[in-house]
Amino acid sequence: MFEGEAIGLNAMYNTKSVRVPRPFKYGPLPTGGSFIIMEFIEFGSSRGNQSILGKRLAEMHKAGKSEKGFGFDVDNTIGSTPQTNSWSSDWIVFYSEHRLGYQLKLALKRFGDSEIYEKGQQLIKKMQPLFEAAVIEPCLLHGDLWSGNISTDKNGDPVILDPACYYGHNEAEFGMSWCAGFGGSFYSSYFEVMPKQPGFENRKDLYMLYHYLNHYNLFGYGYRSSAMSIIDSYLRML
Repeated sequence: MFEGEAIGLNAMYNTKSVRVPRPFKYGPLPTGGSFIIMEFIEFGSSRGNQSILGKRLAEMHKAGKSEKGFGFDVDNTIGSTPQTNSWSSDWIVFYSEHRLGYQLKLALKRFGDSEIYEKGQQLIKKMQPLFEAAVIEPCLLHGDLWSGNISTDKNGDPVILDPACYYGHNEAEFGMSWCAGFGGSFYSSYFEVMPKQPGFENRKDLYMLYHYLNHYNLFGYGYRSSAMSIIDSYLRML
């Protein structure tokens, strides 16, 4: 977990865009467990200006590119759930197998939930049209951007932390928007730097689905209805 966090923080730091705590060292403790040492940032008293956050995040996505395709150099975690980042040249294949598919298999294994698994697999087979006309490039993503991972430094500049990084479609960054508090100024500033792609509105819930499924697997049935509602909505649409 700390290895994935340190490598992700370093990748974001090297884009010279949004501020992140710079990692210095990680490793095992001789008595058991592990450690990570990173830059101390004195936080401000608010989450700061959403317009600046949107611009800086878009600058990170624009600067952080990968010639290897979609994935990351190491696997990491989303919360405490393992997140597989094996490289793929095809975003839809990557998202199908390593994001939605993994979470659906986990729900089947953990809860015996064959209904959400089977319907989710139907969606995976049908979702190709949602990406038509969109230009999808591998961008460096924070990967777990919710309100608890967003702050400011003492000067009021945005800081993001505790990542689950990988190179993916930039829109996937908004998958936690249901608990991130992004407003209109955030999106307008973001899209000035990274223009909105055709079909964005139709893909938003697909990216939220990954995180709802993960919350279901982590925290139980309270999140199942949200995940199932998204799946059913897409199956009616497609």
